[in-house]
Amino acid sequence: MQKNIYIIRHCQAEGQHPEAPLTNKGFKQADELSHFLSEFELDHVISSPFLRAVQTIRPYIIKEKMSLEIDERLSERVLSNEHFSDWLEKLRTTFNQMDLKYEGGESSNEAQGRIINVINEILDSEHQNVAIVTHGGIMSLLLKYYEDAFGFNEWQGLTRPDVYQLTISNEGHDLNRLWEN
Repeated sequence: MQKNIYIIRHCQAEGQHPEAPLTNKGFKQADELSHFLSEFELDHVISSPFLRAVQTIRPYIIKEKMSLEIDERLSERVLSNEHFSDWLEKLRTTFNQMDLKYEGGESSNEAQGRIINVINEILDSEHQNVAIVTHGGIMSLLLKYYEDAFGFNEWQGLTRPDVYQLTISNEGHDLNRLWEN
């Protein structure tokens, strides 16, 4: 058994709220991404319900005449429902203290758990080459699950868009960054 999971961070967007659309540059990036993904023979695509994620994968879905599954578990991680002037430092702390939870938010372990559940369902499915379209925070926690050294600095190095390939087989797993900005 071998499965290829293509983990995609959305293209450049106008904001962080769920209905934030892609920028003009983001729409161009989505077209580039569509061409890039064509070489991987995807047989299933799952996306966060956030507009920027759906708009990121839409050109590919249309071109390949595929359906799109929406999964809430691919939504961005909520750090807190409070505004922090030092939110970046608070986020950094959550990479080392995985159970730390701020008011109205999720701990890193909680967020990581929900995206790992998506991966486990993919592994149990008949699909061989699956793309998931998600967000930088939740994506970084998925990458950290498979490569523990992936942390805050690596999160900061993610691009919009970004693509990693996670290959899982009976022999283990392999994680590679495919997108070069």
